[in-house]
Formats: sequence, C-alpha cells, structure tokens
Amino acid sequence: MKKIVKFGGSSLASAEQFEKVGKIIRADESRRYVVPSAPGKRFSEDTKVTDLLYACYGAANDEEKFQEILEEIKARYQEIIDGLQISLSLEAEFEEIKENFKNQIGKEYAASRGECLNGKIMAAYLGYEFVDPAEIIRFDGNGKFDAGITELLVAKKLNAIERAVVPGFYGAKENGEIKTFSRGGSDITGSILAGALDVDLYENWTDVSGVMVTDPRIIQNPKVIDTITYRELRELSYMGATVLHEDAIFPVRKAGIPINIKNTNAPEEPGTMIVEDTCKKPLYTITGIAGKKGFCSLFIEKSMMNSEIGFGRKVLQVLEEQGISFEHIPSGIDTMTVFIHQDEFAEKEQQVIAGVHRIVNPDYMELESDLALIAVVGRGMRSNRGTAARIFAALAHANVNVKMIDQGSSELNIIVGVKNEDFEVAIKALYDIFVETQI
Repeated sequence: MKKIVKFGGSSLASAEQFEKVGKIIRADESRRYVVPSAPGKRFSEDTKVTDLLYACYGAANDEEKFQEILEEIKARYQEIIDGLQISLSLEAEFEEIKENFKNQIGKEYAASRGECLNGKIMAAYLGYEFVDPAEIIRFDGNGKFDAGITELLVAKKLNAIERAVVPGFYGAKENGEIKTFSRGGSDITGSILAGALDVDLYENWTDVSGVMVTDPRIIQNPKVIDTITYRELRELSYMGATVLHEDAIFPVRKAGIPINIKNTNAPEEPGTMIVEDTCKKPLYTITGIAGKKGFCSLFIEKSMMNSEIGFGRKVLQVLEEQGISFEHIPSGIDTMTVFIHQDEFAEKEQQVIAGVHRIVNPDYMELESDLALIAVVGRGMRSNRGTAARIFAALAHANVNVKMIDQGSSELNIIVGVKNEDFEVAIKALYDIFVETQI
C-alpha cells in the first residue's frame, strides 16, 4: 500500500504539532509522501506565517519594518527547529529570501516560502528526501496549471524516491518563476501527487475529525459524515463547506482514489472517507447542509414567455456582456428569476436592467437583495420520499419564508433561497429535522 499524507497549517504550527505529525507518519509504513503546509496559528490571536511573508514582502522598502517582520518569521521556524532538537540551519534560505524580496521577485514567490521552509524542516525531522515542487509542479506561460506535464514530472521524480517531502501550495513555470494555487492550495498539491503516483489513499490531516454535516459556527458540535461521495462533497464545497479545497477533488476523482479526512489531534478517530461511489447507506436522509449569503434575484415577467424562442438565452446574453455569472434560474410559464452574487451585480445593475428591457421587452421586472442560498445535499434523498416536504415543514415551523427552491434531475441536492437574516435559523431548522429528530 502507498499513501500520500497532507498536513494543514494548524497541524504544523509548532514543534509540539510537528511531533504529533511525526508519530502519525511513522506509525504507518505506507505513508511515503508528505505534503506540508506553512505554519498556521498557534493560538487564536496568532498570525499565520504566510500572512507574515506577505507583510514582509510589502515592507521591502522600509528597512526597519522589513527586518522586524523577517526576524519574526525566522523566530517562528527556529522555535520549531529547537523544539524538535534537530540539526538544521535555514540561514542560507533566509539570505536568499531577503535578496529576492528586496528585488521584488513576486508575491507568489513570497507566499510560497512558508511551505518551502516548513518542508525542509519536515524532511530533516523525518529523514525523508526534500523535493522542491518548483521542479515537478508545472504551470504554463500564462500561469495555468499544466496537468499533463506535471503528471509526467511527478511520476519520473517520485517513483525513484522511497520517501519524500513535497511542500504544498506552489509550483513553477518552465522558466523557474514561482506560481501558487489559490489559498488552501496545499490540498491541490496532495491530490495532484496522489493522482500522478496512483497511490491507494490520500490522507488529508487537519484540525477537525472529518467533514461535518453542517457549519460548526452555526450548529454546536455537528455530526461528522462517515462516508461522502465526490459529487456530494463538490456540492457542499461550492456552497461554502471549507474542510477541503474544492479544486482538490478532481485529480483524485479522475484516478478513483479515496480521500480520508482525519484529525491530527485525534488520529484514532476514523474521520471522513471521500469516495467515487459507495453502497453504504448514509446515516441520515441528507449527507450535509451548506450555504452562502450575499445573493440577489432578478425577477422577469412577460406574457407568453414560454412560447418565445430564445428568451432565456437573450437574458443570459445581457449578463454575459456585463461579465456577470448566475447561480440558479427557476422559471414558470410567464416568469423567470435569475439569482446572482450581489457584490458582482451591484455595480452593473442598471446596465443589466436596461439591457434586459432592450433585448426582451419584459412586462415587469423586480430586484430583491440580501438573499442566501442553502444546499441540502445527499445521495440518500433518491430513495427517501418527502424530502422537499420535510424541508418546507422545517422552515415553516421556524417562520422562515422560502424565496426559491431548485432541484436538479440528479436528486442529489435541493437548493432553497431565504433572506440573509433567516440564514442561521434555516440551517438550524434543517439540521434539527434531518439529523437530530430524523423525522
């Protein structure tokens, strides 16, 4: 068996956390390739190293401030090295960083150093080989990730190495220019390596015991999902669930490799298995509940809309011309409603309204702002009748007015729209009926 193991910033924030990670890796011989993040917060008021690096880079022209932040970064890493009692000096690396920061080499280079330095500490601590992702994670000349070349480079390099540490979050163009994935991109690195090396399992270690049914900031100690499919996770991730970077799903999904989300601070707990598909029945009718605030709706009414060929396309054309994407389009015989991100729409609302009037000549239009969308997701909904009825009953009982409901033919999810002010109440009501009371 061969595993990729990725550890998040909170799992590597201190020497104490490093020791926990070391025990986890050494406890299983199959954990051969390690993907570390940059050190996260040691306590709630602490600053992530990546944020310190950004600040340091921005202060390159202010010698006093620059040196002050650089010394703080050095101290963070030295604290880990001293705590682990390993023989390692990062002085040469920091001299290089200092010179490159002064030369304003680029913000993405600055951001990547957190993972790079943590990777070198991890490699020294474990006795594994350090592999710089700039050598094997490739971006093209336009800064777009090149999956084909990366897969070849990863396989060639790592298949010849028994055990290696590969920092997450970044790679490089062919000319050596450092490029990063979006924030949280270490998840993506782990997934890319897992897919390229055809491993048996991708373990993603974090500070929670798996993917939770809903947001713990809204529901205290929500249940942990034992098994979830890629499709379900994709739906939840898109709607705000944050355990795993949504783009990290695709490389392993393509290869059919399962992901195990586990807790560094509670390694004995099983966590959540993310799989292509499963015969295992979910614990509840629904798998998870997630949502986002900050939407608005454009309601359009026109008699005989249903018989006007190209009506919907023309409306969407107006949005396209303004560079605006849409979320959902529930419709009736003579009505159509488009849900849009409010901050994206606000600056161009009058241009859109004028454009719709010009192109389809509606009878009536109305805007509504401050809306939230909530996704109720679960493969179990296919075999359970009355899911939509229970959603409406729960929300009605909580005095929440439903502004929109949308369900795809896959029966994998149901989207409901509510006012922003009802968002938390709605989440609690849905969690209660499907998880707590299981009506």
